[in-house]
Amino acid sequence: MPLIPEEPQIHEKAQGPRATPASGRTAPTPRPVPGPRPAAPPRPGRPGPARPAPPAQRASRDASASAVPKPGSSGPAAAAAAPTTPQIQLIPASPEGALDAAEEAVDLLLDSGRTPGDVLVITTGEPHPWAAHELSFGESAYWAQHDAGDDVFYADAALAARAASRPVVVVAVNGGPEAAAVTALSAAHSRAGALLIVCGDPQQINSVLGAGV
Repeated sequence: MPLIPEEPQIHEKAQGPRATPASGRTAPTPRPVPGPRPAAPPRPGRPGPARPAPPAQRASRDASASAVPKPGSSGPAAAAAAPTTPQIQLIPASPEGALDAAEEAVDLLLDSGRTPGDVLVITTGEPHPWAAHELSFGESAYWAQHDAGDDVFYADAALAARAASRPVVVVAVNGGPEAAAVTALSAAHSRAGALLIVCGDPQQINSVLGAGV
């Protein structure tokens, strides 16, 4: 008689997962696969480590940093290189109170976070007491403090043309001839990087500024 091959036995442990749970048994909920752990948040007051940019981004950033705009180009690089016009703020004050108004403006600037070296103060009439005191020791010592650039610097209209540009320039129209106001405002406008504050008579200031200063 031919031999009948035995029917293979299927053991319970070799069976695959059941599509539906057996009656009376609850199928266990599959546990999620843990993903990568998120980076620990930075401690308060301490910035977290900077993540390096992908190689493609670094390459494009390096290329843009080393690109030199061609003469006459009008792209973003040319716009960034264009000189900026400072914002102008007018503080009404009489010639007698213009210097006090300028001092209050300087105090507010320093309280808001400006460093003293950011500020240049120009007067049109009597010089600021600090300038008069420092000039008594000679112009060399006076301009040495200007070149140090670590404190508020005060100059009158005649000396303002020698002062370097600073982010903020404050003008006190505290008297003096009309030509002194024109000289001071012209120097201040060309030296203010971000903000020009003018303390004085609004009508006089607007007439000077409207003349193209």
